[in-house]
Amino acid sequence: MHKTRVGSDKQLAKPLTFSARMHGLAQASEELGPGIITGAADDDPSGIATYSQAGAQFGYGLLWTMLLTYPLMSAVQLVSAHIGRVTGSGLARNLERSFPGWLVTVLVSILLAANVFNIGADLAAMAASASLVVGGGQHIFVIAFAVICVVLQLYVPYRQYAKFLKWLTLSLFAYVAVVFMVHIDWPSAFVGMVWPTDLSRAALLTIVALFGTTISPYLFFWQSSQEAEDVATTSDKPLKMAPKTAPAQFRRIRFDTLVGMAFSNLIALAIMLATAATLHVRGVTDIQTAADAALALKPIAGQFAFALFAMGIIGTGLLAVPVLAGSAAFAVSEARGWKKGLEYTPRQAMRFYAIIVASTLTGVLLDWSSLDPMKALFWSAVLNGIAAVPIMVAMMVIASQRKVMGRFTERPVLLIFGWAATAVMAAASGAMLLDLALG
Repeated sequence: MHKTRVGSDKQLAKPLTFSARMHGLAQASEELGPGIITGAADDDPSGIATYSQAGAQFGYGLLWTMLLTYPLMSAVQLVSAHIGRVTGSGLARNLERSFPGWLVTVLVSILLAANVFNIGADLAAMAASASLVVGGGQHIFVIAFAVICVVLQLYVPYRQYAKFLKWLTLSLFAYVAVVFMVHIDWPSAFVGMVWPTDLSRAALLTIVALFGTTISPYLFFWQSSQEAEDVATTSDKPLKMAPKTAPAQFRRIRFDTLVGMAFSNLIALAIMLATAATLHVRGVTDIQTAADAALALKPIAGQFAFALFAMGIIGTGLLAVPVLAGSAAFAVSEARGWKKGLEYTPRQAMRFYAIIVASTLTGVLLDWSSLDPMKALFWSAVLNGIAAVPIMVAMMVIASQRKVMGRFTERPVLLIFGWAATAVMAAASGAMLLDLALG
């Protein structure tokens, strides 16, 4: 009997193993939510422009920033997600509970200013990319993309259209393909991944931009609010009220966030490698236009390089602009105690959606300024790098407070990496500002 049973088990082993693997993959994909969207939104047009400029100007010299930022940004995003899931409230609401009103107003205002500038830069880059492919006036495309983003947020639940837009961002994997199709000076690349070789004024400015576009304030508010909104729109309870669910939720958040941040940094590293190997080696060290940045894709896309580049810029822009406007709306609404949430209709949360419309409209108005689209993207990343520091300090304080987090105050390892990320951002921003002041 024993032998017969074992034989039967062996016969069933293959189908059961295959079924189990498929079930595991399906289950894993279901656990990808706020973290993977945050990671995809992180490679927005501002990020693409900044990574392209870094590779073109410094070759392989700044690759180390991407290996450094991965554990740091993962820790910061995990902290922000934990705050939202543990308390059932977004980051701004917890700031309001923990700090004086004037300080919360300052922090939210910093976020709002950085987001509006970033929205304007992203819309301008999307319009420039569309003009590159089909021609036409850039202002018309800016208005068109702004209207599309606003209409989608007003009338279509974000989660429904975000899963379709994420497919457009897969065009960014073309940069990964370029890495395998062109000559990479791998010895120099590996040195660039582990050792800083250039800390000049221009390099410091670019480092702050790289940190700022990778560890951005709007991503903290977004992921925290998405976790809180998930609690509010489901039968789940904040972990402070349902501690038995904490291990499963923390495991899901960790998997979701680490995968999302890995996706973000993999694409960033590939963009820097591709532009270093295709533009920097040819002496193209200053990317002035979208066409300049698109040239890095020519080895794989040929005459379709511009179209492929435009798809990536427009796809990530349509994903990121709602995140930028939405995170601003969440922050202001939470700080003021207004009804908020992308699952509400505009009539149910008028002030929340008014902030989305107003921030997007202000971003449109920036297009009529004299800012160059590619330069605006770069400087928006610099602004994010500076703005992130005080917000990160406040967030780390909240994560350590028992009165906010209850029994789920953040673990020492995440606090260490979170404070390390804050210190790195502060040091880079401080060094850049000091250099500019002395220069």
